[in-house]
Amino acid sequence: MPTGDTTLHGNAPDSAPVALLLIDVINDFEFEGGEALFQRALPAARSIAALKQRARALKIPVIYVNDNFGRWRSNFYELIEHCLQEEICGEPIVRLLLPDADDYFILKPKHSGFYQTALDILLTHLDAKTLILTGFAGDFCVLFTANDAYMRSYNLIVPCDCVASESDDYNQQALDLMARVLKAQVCDSKSLDLQQLP
Repeated sequence: MPTGDTTLHGNAPDSAPVALLLIDVINDFEFEGGEALFQRALPAARSIAALKQRARALKIPVIYVNDNFGRWRSNFYELIEHCLQEEICGEPIVRLLLPDADDYFILKPKHSGFYQTALDILLTHLDAKTLILTGFAGDFCVLFTANDAYMRSYNLIVPCDCVASESDDYNQQALDLMARVLKAQVCDSKSLDLQQLP
């Protein structure tokens, strides 16, 4: 399937007011600071996996919004294959968060999931008004995506246990900023009632 395709395969709902975004979870963590991020991302990945399972049960669309990590000739499948190699630091997280057949994906060239991507078009197609943002790193790609989503008038929910940064302080600063400036609802994923979302 071409790199630019937004779906893996299968049938997705025509519209849903809520979408779950998994940001940079297909990640090898093979970069400076990656090991520190990985240590905090692994428990967050377990929470993301549980939240994703709940979302899928309610037919909430799941969108993988992923950096191409400079692999300009790669596609999403090649990123997954690369990250699943046993010697790759991020392999346990990627294995936890493997996409399902009817999940969507967007490859992004920079921090924000909206910058030079089809994410806004996909969300419009899904009629999504509320975005649940999860992933890594909270103080970079999650924050930049949240900022661009806020400017596009999306309602934002950021489950604090589903976001990780290289340090706990950096992560908390990003969560506080998203709550204060971007009006995001920051909460624990277990307390999030997906059936009651607008």
